[in-house]
Amino acid sequence: MSKRQIVNEQPTLYFPAGSAPVADLHYPTAARPRRAGRRLLLLLALFWLMVLTAVAGLSTLFVASPLLLPGTQVMGVDVGGLSLNETAVTLNTQWQQSSFTLESESQSWSVDPAALGLKLDAWATAERAHAHGRTPEGLFVWVTTGRLPVTPVYTLDTAVTAAYLETLAPQLERAPMNATVHVSNGQALATPAVNGQSLNVAATVAYLEMYQEAVLAHGRLPLSYTLIPPAIMDVTAVLQELQQLLGRTIVLQGYDPVSDETFTWNLPPDVWGNWITVTIDPENPNLLRWNFDSPPARAYLDEQAATLGASRYMQTDETLRRLAEAIRNGDTAVFARIYHHPTSYTVQAGDTLASIGRAVGIPYPWIQRDNPGLGGLSPGQVITIPSPDEMLPLPVVPHKRIVVSIGQQRVQVFENGQLKWDWPASTGISSSPTAPGIFQVQSHEPNAYAGNWNLWMPNFLGIYRPVPTSDFMNGFHGFPTRDGYNLLWTNNLGAPVTYGCILISNENAQALYNWAEEGVVVEIRD
Repeated sequence: MSKRQIVNEQPTLYFPAGSAPVADLHYPTAARPRRAGRRLLLLLALFWLMVLTAVAGLSTLFVASPLLLPGTQVMGVDVGGLSLNETAVTLNTQWQQSSFTLESESQSWSVDPAALGLKLDAWATAERAHAHGRTPEGLFVWVTTGRLPVTPVYTLDTAVTAAYLETLAPQLERAPMNATVHVSNGQALATPAVNGQSLNVAATVAYLEMYQEAVLAHGRLPLSYTLIPPAIMDVTAVLQELQQLLGRTIVLQGYDPVSDETFTWNLPPDVWGNWITVTIDPENPNLLRWNFDSPPARAYLDEQAATLGASRYMQTDETLRRLAEAIRNGDTAVFARIYHHPTSYTVQAGDTLASIGRAVGIPYPWIQRDNPGLGGLSPGQVITIPSPDEMLPLPVVPHKRIVVSIGQQRVQVFENGQLKWDWPASTGISSSPTAPGIFQVQSHEPNAYAGNWNLWMPNFLGIYRPVPTSDFMNGFHGFPTRDGYNLLWTNNLGAPVTYGCILISNENAQALYNWAEEGVVVEIRD
């Protein structure tokens, strides 16, 4: 009988006495991989021995050679296999053609290395490259990668760097922008603050000194900046104030006192809001300041006035002033008076200055004034008719109007478009008639005196001057007296009796005197 034992994974064989080993005896399967691993390690050892022998041979070859190790690279240039002199010439040529990029957040500039104070020592760099290929570290890099990068030798003159950056600094300086508010399409909007910046020369030079190799390797130098904060960062308060200012529609009411017409234009914030410019005082950033920007407002008013016809217009400066006051005071209504240009009249057969004056509503002496040297009239002759606004020299009271009818011998008083009083009246006799036209209350006299007729007229309201060069005025009054005690015309009310004025009863004259402030329009119809 035979036995087989395994000790430490090595087989020990026992054979019976007198027996021979069996030719096809197999070892246990656990012992076979161990022998295969030994064989693989032996092969690897032989391979590395051959490599090291080759490296040693090459090393011995290049140590004694003046040429650079193949695959040697400086500044991205392959100088492998070149001599020291050839390497220095090649690197110097490459350096002369190279440039660096200065980088900011939004711009970049190419600059000659010499401008930054950088100079390449080409010969020292060639010697470094030659020597590095003979060091164990260099050989290891070369063997494992197939190339040998070498850092160039250069000098840095920081004084030159700083001087160049100082010349560049003004181009890179950016002033800070304060936060502000503005109006766009009637909306109050805020513009955020923006930091300013200035080139930090010292920090940029320090960065170049600290990271010279990285800057040279990449050819880029990031610029350092100093931030300049703006004076105004928060505009919340003025934004809220501007929003409140824009929170209303302004109604522009144009009034023509001659025709008694009213024109209404609604001005929402998206219209009038574009007529103001907003500023913020840096010393008081919570205070809103605004100015009325007249050009766009003027253009708008001219456009609206064009719809009134060629003979009418608005006094733009006056209207602009009122609009600015309304915005400032928080008002929603603005009154704008409509005016009339002078016109022309072509004389017809049978015309006289008096008849023309009555037809156009202008006392004829005023027509004479605007047509100097005017003699007799002839058909076809063109004369100038003054603007009816000549008879309305005072600011107009738009909600009150007095209408006198010469034909009916009556006075009607209107307030806010409603008839308030309707009275009998007496106007001028034919030899001294009351002039038709559009006039206005210009004066109040408790008891006026007419020297031409020796009349005292109570509660006198002057409404027009028949002659432009005279201070004498026609107007409303009660029953006059002569010599201080003779009361006249008490039985003539309702028929022409005066010398051009409008007579009403004493009671009515007193009421009208108290009601009609200066500026109330008086329309006298023929």
